[in-house]
Amino acid sequence: MTAPKRARSAQPSLDRVDRRILDHLADHGRSSLADLAEAVSISPSSAQRRLRRLESEEVVRGYRAVLDPVAVDRGLVVHLTVTLVDHTENTVGRFERHIVDLAGLVSCHHVTGDVDYLLRIDLADVEALDVLLRRTLARVPGVARFTTMVATSALVDRVTRV
Repeated sequence: MTAPKRARSAQPSLDRVDRRILDHLADHGRSSLADLAEAVSISPSSAQRRLRRLESEEVVRGYRAVLDPVAVDRGLVVHLTVTLVDHTENTVGRFERHIVDLAGLVSCHHVTGDVDYLLRIDLADVEALDVLLRRTLARVPGVARFTTMVATSALVDRVTRV
């Protein structure tokens, strides 16, 4: 899980060079300062200053490894929509407490429209999906219904940088 966002006093001001740095880091998070500086056509000392500022302002909030989903038993990408029985604080709170520690949960968004939540869960296989649906989601208090959609391919996936 990622840490909750800390409140910031103001939206950081990002210029064209900052945005080029961020674009480069999104694809090459382990770049050396020299490589970063060369990629965005600035000096290494300027790259270091800018990167430190972006980190201190929490524009860059961390670095992580991109893993092979099949190698770590997360090759099946499942999107679920969840509709709750009502929107009381009690129902929403119970649902959210049950969901946040769900194995394989990549994201959970409270959304507008005909459903209440959109989840992405990466699982090992269809059997793991069956267990998730029967033993976990079907037993979460306050869930009126859920719909599953299994991804058959990924055109773009920024989580795994496809």
